[in-house]
Amino acid sequence: MLSAALHAIRDRLPVGLAAHLGSQLPLLVRGAYYDQFRPSELPKRTRSRDEFLETIEQELHFSRPVNVEDALRTVFHVLSRHLTAGEVGNVRDALPEEVRASWDQKPPPVGRA
Repeated sequence: MLSAALHAIRDRLPVGLAAHLGSQLPLLVRGAYYDQFRPSELPKRTRSRDEFLETIEQELHFSRPVNVEDALRTVFHVLSRHLTAGEVGNVRDALPEEVRASWDQKPPPVGRA
């Protein structure tokens, strides 16, 4: 779930910002973040929240079912807690407006079924 959401975010960012975000991540997470990274194809043009969520959902196709919106909000929350406010602002501002709205919503409670 984490890598699928991070890939969707990464692939929507300009190359320099994607690399800077990656440099801010813990080493273990950084490995997942850069898996299948193709800088020459960035940024991808995601126009809507639904397209963005579909990207994540496709990557999670073979995993157990999850609420993709909840997963995305959780990853946004984690990034907000562990990155500088400036980095969060840069990444958030590079995403489509509809996706940014998800960043502002609270993640689901832990342990929710």
